[in-house]
Amino acid sequence: MVSKTMAYTSLLREYLLLTKPGIVMLVLITTLGGMYIGTKGNLDPQLVPWTLIGTGLAAAGSAVLNMLFDRDIDRIMERTSERPLPKGTVNPQVAVVFGVGLILLSFVVLFTFVNALSAFLAMLAAFSYVVVYTILLKRKTPIATEIGGISGALPPVIGYAAATGQVDIKAFVLFLIMFMWQPPHFWALAIKYREDYKKAGVPTLPVARGVFITKIKTLLYTASLLPLSVLPYILGMVGQIYLVVASVLSLLYILLTLKFLFSKQEEGMKLFFFSIIYLSAIFGLFIIDLIKT
Repeated sequence: MVSKTMAYTSLLREYLLLTKPGIVMLVLITTLGGMYIGTKGNLDPQLVPWTLIGTGLAAAGSAVLNMLFDRDIDRIMERTSERPLPKGTVNPQVAVVFGVGLILLSFVVLFTFVNALSAFLAMLAAFSYVVVYTILLKRKTPIATEIGGISGALPPVIGYAAATGQVDIKAFVLFLIMFMWQPPHFWALAIKYREDYKKAGVPTLPVARGVFITKIKTLLYTASLLPLSVLPYILGMVGQIYLVVASVLSLLYILLTLKFLFSKQEEGMKLFFFSIIYLSAIFGLFIIDLIKT
């Protein structure tokens, strides 16, 4: 009985890993931030859990299908070789059903308990990530990272649409912040593992254009986050608490990227982890600032 319980627990853990829970958590933070912005903090308590569940299911299902289609290159890359599908601990056919099922359940939840617009946007995000990024572009061109950013930039828009039933300039600003954040976040990781990507035949920017060009583009993207992060204040979406802290964080992000640019050490994991802190803080500030006001 104990061995069976341990086996089921281990299998459950493998399926959980397929959903990329760390990414799903970031998706939920940004979705909630979008909801707060849309309603100025006056959320419908019954709407929040359904929106987060629906959006989280779409993100999880997309992650499962991404791992399914990438299982051959994941097997080659040292960083990803221990994922469930390359290891053979999850059956690919079952993974298809699992991933598609999560995405379909997401649509049902959002369409039934939230609204049609949020359901459509979640499906758009899933399609963009699985089909456009993973299947069509990832193995062919380095611009896959930037185009693939569309899917990752949609969660706050989903949250905004869920809360307001519409998409307007405020939702577009949230989209832009997320869209410009993603490439430098990924490139810091891609530089560290560029030999892995090269071995797997994935033309990430460091592989296709080199480390220096990647660092330059990383700086351009992080620099753009400073004016973008100020836009929510200019548009009256948030107050002064957000403005001060977001400006400081954006300046710090630029300084760390400059240090990364001129460093002889190509490893950029500190920048990678700071980018996660930065994004979580920005969207956390949306919530904190609106609670304070």
